[in-house]
Amino acid sequence: MNNSKFTCLVIIFLFTISFAQAQNNDTNQRLEAAHLMPRQIFVGDTAVLIVPLPAVSSNIPDIVITPGQDNMPFCPNIDFHRIVLEQRVTGSRLLIEFTPFAAGTLELPVIEIGDENFAELTITVNSVIDEKASPHLSGPASALIMPGTALLLYGSLTAIIVFLLLVFLFLVKGKTILKIIMEKWRLFRLFKSIRKMEKFLHEEILRGSDKRIIVDKLSEEFRSFLSYLSGINCRVMTSSEFKSFPVLITIPDNTQETENSAKLQRFAAAEPPFLSGFFRSCDTMRFSGDDISSKDLLGLLEDVKTFVDLLENQKKNEQKEKQN
Repeated sequence: MNNSKFTCLVIIFLFTISFAQAQNNDTNQRLEAAHLMPRQIFVGDTAVLIVPLPAVSSNIPDIVITPGQDNMPFCPNIDFHRIVLEQRVTGSRLLIEFTPFAAGTLELPVIEIGDENFAELTITVNSVIDEKASPHLSGPASALIMPGTALLLYGSLTAIIVFLLLVFLFLVKGKTILKIIMEKWRLFRLFKSIRKMEKFLHEEILRGSDKRIIVDKLSEEFRSFLSYLSGINCRVMTSSEFKSFPVLITIPDNTQETENSAKLQRFAAAEPPFLSGFFRSCDTMRFSGDDISSKDLLGLLEDVKTFVDLLENQKKNEQKEKQN
């Protein structure tokens, strides 16, 4: 009796060992048959691990685990997207969608899905960095070969350099240059205004307008011109006071005997001075009560035109000398 019990225990023990070994062999076969899609993956790639399973007697609906469910496995180096257990009569399989964030051989945590547990699943993740080689800085980037790149780069650099030079020049001589420009502009407007007045009055004389009004306008505008030019209020000066008026037109030392030198003698060195005699003539025409001839008026306009021409040329020469 005792021998029979002992024999039964030995048979049960051997059967248990055989069953466990069979299960272990089946597990090892499943692990060896597991494969990745794609076959080779790198850090950051999304892949699927496919584990083949035995067929079942009847088709069973798929079991799906998604992020947020309690049985979703966790691994610090792996981000699991979805786990699907397919059970078919033609063959079952386990699908694990994931993204690895570390290189090397990684072991997946135990996966509990349905009534089964899957452990000891591993994946091999490659790295684009060659770990065998020592780290070093990469070489310089190749030159741009896009058409027009060189023109754009060097043109921009040249424009920046020119701009900086202009800024530096303005800081050094900006006030002087600006002052010269403003003085030129002021004289340009002043001479343009008096020439415009002279042409207008010339046309009024030819039309036969009131000559006393023309004389008044000529005297007033010419006095304003001299006031802006000299900085002295010429509007309230009498004709005799113009004898002491500052000399505006000077005679250069190297002046030769020409028609231009004769004009200079008349407008710069005559006795009495030109301005005093001019305004005396204007006052005589305005207040004498006699008729004013067009010839006399045209003569006054011609004197103003000649005086302005000589004065403008002198101002231009003075500005050139200052620049030199």
